[in-house]
Amino acid sequence: MRIDVLTLFPEFIAQAAAVGVVGRALERGRMAVKGWNPRDHATGNYRRVDERPFGGGPGMVMLSEPLEACLAGARADGATGPLIYLSPQGPRLTQAKARSLAATAGFVLLCGRYEGVDERFIAANVDEELSIGDYVLSGGELGAAVVIDAVGRLLDGVLNDAASAIEDSFEDGLLDCPHFTRSERLGTAGVPGVLLSGDHTRIARWRRQQALGRTWLRRPDLLARMVLGRKDRQLLEEFIAGQASAAGNP
Repeated sequence: MRIDVLTLFPEFIAQAAAVGVVGRALERGRMAVKGWNPRDHATGNYRRVDERPFGGGPGMVMLSEPLEACLAGARADGATGPLIYLSPQGPRLTQAKARSLAATAGFVLLCGRYEGVDERFIAANVDEELSIGDYVLSGGELGAAVVIDAVGRLLDGVLNDAASAIEDSFEDGLLDCPHFTRSERLGTAGVPGVLLSGDHTRIARWRRQQALGRTWLRRPDLLARMVLGRKDRQLLEEFIAGQASAAGNP
């Protein structure tokens, strides 16, 4: 997979992509990440990439011309796939979206700065917008780093254990279950007995119930979107009854 990023700070993207799981993806040749700076394609003595907006108002807006030339340079170099603009106005990034992007050959990310990007560039070139949350950042670079990480870890051969990604939060619409390490200092204190039983059927059942229960407690909105099967409903009902009992409710 190849991911190209149009950004005024390509060094940030390079540094963010060089560590952890994404760094491993780069080392193993599963992913290539390349930054493109619109300032390299700006004209004039000051190589400006921003200008005041029509209609007045505070702040500056990124110019279309340097972005057009920058995108053309990336495409000529082999950049492929849709151009995705990191914007708080786009739909939120989800695990399902990350997985769909991971199934592609590549895509291009656009990182805005200042008050945003000239709407004419967006209309002519952007295929979709994507947000990482309902808040505003100084630029799209952090959002791009989030997308790269979320996608990169899903590529074949990146995680040492492929099952890790399958069991992540949101993969099946639920939050993840709690985990306990084999700590020398803590020993088995506080570890649910079922995890020490060696009974993998019971362990799988407990983990599923905990995932359902945690989602009910912390993100009921996710459960509201799901249609639970009979077994899952029973597990959740048992969890809720246990919570009520622990709280001293009849």
